[in-house]
Amino acid sequence: MNWQIISEHIAAATGQAFTVMSSQVVSGGDINSAYRLKGHDETYFVKLNRADLAAMFEAEFEGLKELASTQALRVPAAITAGSTANHAFLVLENIEFGPSSKASERLLGQQLASLHAVKQPYFGWHRDNTIGSTRQPNGQYSDWLGFWREQRLGFQLKLAASNGYGERLQASGERLLGDLDALFGGYAPEPSLIHGDLWAGNAAVDRQGLPVIFDPACYYGDREADLAMTELFGGFGRDFYAAYQEAWPLHEGYSVRKTLYNLYHILNHLNLFGGGYLRQAESMMAMLQAEVK
Repeated sequence: MNWQIISEHIAAATGQAFTVMSSQVVSGGDINSAYRLKGHDETYFVKLNRADLAAMFEAEFEGLKELASTQALRVPAAITAGSTANHAFLVLENIEFGPSSKASERLLGQQLASLHAVKQPYFGWHRDNTIGSTRQPNGQYSDWLGFWREQRLGFQLKLAASNGYGERLQASGERLLGDLDALFGGYAPEPSLIHGDLWAGNAAVDRQGLPVIFDPACYYGDREADLAMTELFGGFGRDFYAAYQEAWPLHEGYSVRKTLYNLYHILNHLNLFGGGYLRQAESMMAMLQAEVK
């Protein structure tokens, strides 16, 4: 890998010359390849993908800037994004991680509630972004159910149909889209700034014990969607949830709606990774339909 163009982008963004002295592959990502670039005095974290996916990194760059601007919690500083002839790239601050603790879990819960307190007048965002490598359409909606119906579940269902998952999945999905109102009795979400892809792999703790979140798919939506995803694959402790609840208690209907919000991510996994997620998606739809009968 020739790092010259990326080094020039780093220098232009920081105002300081940067020469790569060593590069180290960083494992763990499903979508992108990642490297740690070391110079004389600075180290950066760099994500790479195909050149035609430059818009994905540009949206992530803007999402990190938006999250950072709230000062609610720590995110890696976004340095620069762009493309070479062969690769799209995103350059971030390199953060050394440390061990989690009960104190850091509680702090993450408190700080996430502070992030969710950041509002804007509409649901969505000023641009589309991605969830994994799938396009995530946003737009501007005054109606949360309309947004979720069209830009989240409806979009993933259409994508699933184009990937060959039709018939029963589509029929169940259409019934659920028509019954969404019944899952929101007495609850009217506000457009909160959310991370959008908050599973345990996108959260960590720095060497000072401060929580860090990264790899956002952010937009303004129901804060319950962020909390729901933290439960989808596990990895968040009781202290995290207790601290969030103390800061901003969740509505009683969350225990049902979290399945609705996680269905979006399971459908996305179906579309990204294949039929191993089909039965789970159908089961979640059946659970939700049982709640509205």
